[in-house]
Amino acid sequence: MKDIPAENYSPRWGSDNRVTPPLVGDERGLLTAYLDWHRQSLVLKCAGVPEDRLSEHVIPPSTLTLHGLVRHLTGVERWWFQIQFAGLDVPMLYYSDDDPGQDFDSLDGDFGAALDAWQTECAKSRSIVVNTASFDETGIQNVSGKPISLRRIMLLVTTEYARHLGHADLLRERIDGAIGF
Repeated sequence: MKDIPAENYSPRWGSDNRVTPPLVGDERGLLTAYLDWHRQSLVLKCAGVPEDRLSEHVIPPSTLTLHGLVRHLTGVERWWFQIQFAGLDVPMLYYSDDDPGQDFDSLDGDFGAALDAWQTECAKSRSIVVNTASFDETGIQNVSGKPISLRRIMLLVTTEYARHLGHADLLRERIDGAIGF
């Protein structure tokens, strides 16, 4: 770590107020805590970035941006919890069959609105999880028509966040040199 300027490195970012997941607990408690930790990490990795840089393509030719990641994960929350598990008939956000990449490619609107939409979807997802008695309960996956358990969805969404948080780390380091976990 000697090559990293001390002011840019913090093992836990300076404004880090994430709740550390427990080391032990039951399945519901652990999976919920880790997913929420990843959600909090997304906010942390966007914090302090000037608004005009949140939508900037800083790693060409990639279309990834912090703004796009927030929009994408908004759709992930809605798709897996509301549509796949709860079977709700709600439209996708930032996606259509005609323009499947719009979460990353068409960054209309400001970042604050995207973050508000993401927080709303996270709250709905949390409500679905809280109101489901067992992680064994299933929804019917739209694509395959097969049952899918809430347990599987919790794991899928957590891994989706983990993958994209790695992208967010790279974007953030490219934007302003900030690194952390």
